[in-house]
Amino acid sequence: MTRLIVAAGGGGDAVAAAILDAALHGDEPPAVVLTYAWDRLLVDPVPGPRGPANFTGLRPLTRSVRTVPADAAPIAPAGSTLPRLAAELPQTFALTDPHHGAEGIIRQLEELVQHLEPDTVDLLDVGGDILARGDEPTLRSPLADALTLAACCELNYPVRLLVAGPGLDGELPADALRDRLGPAALTLTAEHTHPVSSVLEWHPSEATAMLAATARGARGLCEVRDAGPPVPLTDEGPVVHEADLDEALHRNQLARAILATENLHEVEQYSREICGFSEIDDERSEARPASQPAQQLDPEAVLRQLDEFEADARDRGITHTTFRRLAEAFGLGANQREDVRALLLGSRPGQYEAPLWCIPSGA
Repeated sequence: MTRLIVAAGGGGDAVAAAILDAALHGDEPPAVVLTYAWDRLLVDPVPGPRGPANFTGLRPLTRSVRTVPADAAPIAPAGSTLPRLAAELPQTFALTDPHHGAEGIIRQLEELVQHLEPDTVDLLDVGGDILARGDEPTLRSPLADALTLAACCELNYPVRLLVAGPGLDGELPADALRDRLGPAALTLTAEHTHPVSSVLEWHPSEATAMLAATARGARGLCEVRDAGPPVPLTDEGPVVHEADLDEALHRNQLARAILATENLHEVEQYSREICGFSEIDDERSEARPASQPAQQLDPEAVLRQLDEFEADARDRGITHTTFRRLAEAFGLGANQREDVRALLLGSRPGQYEAPLWCIPSGA
């Protein structure tokens, strides 16, 4: 049995695709996962998604599609988590190249379907922002999802749209998504997350971290980066829902507008017009030189800051947070997330509710 999973937004969606693949087809050969190399500025100091020209060591799968093996590498100063994912997970990771717009991704999908002859094609999004209209004020990253949605809708092959963990990406609340979701396809369990346990220890995706945490039983309220609205960790967190692909396209104004685009610049312009921004513009404005030195980590100061953060978070009803948010709260660079994690796990291991940090209920 051959399966193709399209990770709607790249990043954590690719990890979630591996979880889904193991949950549904654990005893069968692993799927091919088509995903963006777009890890945002946390991993990649260069704004926007990477294409094949930004890597060495890619392998041809079709005329327009390259796979990312473990020995591939991004060309400096670019960064990517995909080679490490390929090293730790059994799935084959193929690179979504958005630089030729929706038309280019349609071509990649058509070639993959012809080459793989898959039994199933799933489009997977963690959180559900793929079901957005495009004008919601809480949207932060609509562009990648809109591109994959548009391309999948143009593919002359049945595609199942799946949304895992409604609301966990902190963009559209679960309540706003309720009437846009179809039936539950499955509910993830702790066992389903075992194949990606090592990845969850280092991968920066907050949404997929919360997806795994809820599958492992975490419940409460999680604070995420940018001190955005806290994300509820509920029984709905580990549920994977089906959604209607055509309805999603009809609702998603950006996806409809970019159906015939032939380059990424066109896609960005439509995003500015419809959503009021381009997330790549946001990355351009936030980008810092890759050579900027990291701030020195002072363990005693970090632990003092942790006590203050936790006291304030407790007062606001927060029960969990991410290491990405902690690094931000301590005034450290996002690239020091793993240093913060190592320090806290070494000093207070009892508060680690993998892969989240648990806020104690009292002094």
